[in-house]
Amino acid sequence: MRTVTDALRTRAGAIAAAVLAAVLLLAAIGPFLAPYDPLRNGADILMPPSAAHWFGTDYLGRDVLSRVLAGAPASVLTAFEAVGIGLVIGVVPGITSVHLGRAYEWITLRVMDGLIALPFLIFAIAVAALLGNAVHQAMIAVGILLAPSFYRITRAAALSHANAQYVTAAQLFGASTWRVLRTHVWSKILPTLVVSTANATAGGLLIVSSLTFLGIGVVPPEPTWGGIVASDLGYLTQRPYGPVFPSLFIMATVGALNLLADAIRDAGGDHGRARTRGRGGAARVRLT
Repeated sequence: MRTVTDALRTRAGAIAAAVLAAVLLLAAIGPFLAPYDPLRNGADILMPPSAAHWFGTDYLGRDVLSRVLAGAPASVLTAFEAVGIGLVIGVVPGITSVHLGRAYEWITLRVMDGLIALPFLIFAIAVAALLGNAVHQAMIAVGILLAPSFYRITRAAALSHANAQYVTAAQLFGASTWRVLRTHVWSKILPTLVVSTANATAGGLLIVSSLTFLGIGVVPPEPTWGGIVASDLGYLTQRPYGPVFPSLFIMATVGALNLLADAIRDAGGDHGRARTRGRGGAARVRLT
């Protein structure tokens, strides 16, 4: 996509992409980089940062850096998993609701209204209790509750192009609904969807961290960034800086995702203004 490429060429986009690349690398190989076994208890309890333990140790003597690295996949990749579920459940009915008739539109709108009304925490607990307290089961709940936002954004973008001249012309020439959606509508709403996905991933990471902070979706002693923050809260008097290190990773990832979304949005706006100026310039040339 040209908009994404233009965004990555900006300073903000390049910084966001570099941070996200580092985070994704940690999510892929972080457990292999851990200097110690993240599950092994040690004799050095609540130790401050040192050459042996860069982030110190927790209340069981476990190396915090190792736990942060080992918890990266469960903290980051599961956020993408939740967003992927939300995309499938939200985007497909969102784009098709504009073109498949009023009955289908009414049904999808009522389903999404019902999902919006669900209390998030209670629904996540119920799903975890029904399917088992594991991170992937919890992500199903998160993805379902992210779907309405994708649905509304996609539907709004599709509505803005539903009566465009190129769509009407394609229909007059006999193009099927699926061909119109795939060829003409999808490419127009994709930039908006990319921005929404980046923002939703940032929100998904915060949701994942919040759930694991509460003990939902993770079985101790498996490390997650939210779980590490929660385990350190009981020892703030002895180790007040304990939650800082995993929190910094969460903040850096969420900030980079939001920064990337802003860069893509700005690039799309600049690109649109450039096209407008180009059309105006062409019209002036023809008038003269």
